Amino acid sequence: MAFDGNWKVDRSENYDKFMEKMGVNIVKRKLAAHDNLKLTITQEGNTFTVKESSTFRNIEVVFELGVTFNYNLADGTELSGTWTLEGNKLIGTFKRTDNGKELNTVREIIGGELVQTYVYEGVEAKRIFKKD
Repeated sequence: MAFDGNWKVDRSENYDKFMEKMGVNIVKRKLAAHDNLKLTITQEGNTFTVKESSTFRNIEVVFELGVTFNYNLADGTELSGTWTLEGNKLIGTFKRTDNGKELNTVREIIGGELVQTYVYEGVEAKRIFKKD
């Protein structure tokens, strides 16, 4: 699958505004802007394993397409939702457990880069990763 591999964050677009809308305080936002996030993604059938490594934490998330699971963001925000594969896009639909508001995420490969787009309460941000 095209998502398989080691990815390192290269740049972000509107990420601070997105985090602000999510309720992340300014100190955590400033730190997150330089988190050196790395993703290692592997796919076996409908099961994905995503290892996240950053300045703040190292975790492994295993999910199956279409199956609801729980996930905590680096700031502690708890989410529940699913990933689905639509064409060449991984579509994540999550709800915050604290307020029920929806967070949508899309992962896709564009020009050899992994582009992760987030939308929360009308604010869109992107994090662009290059193969490591």
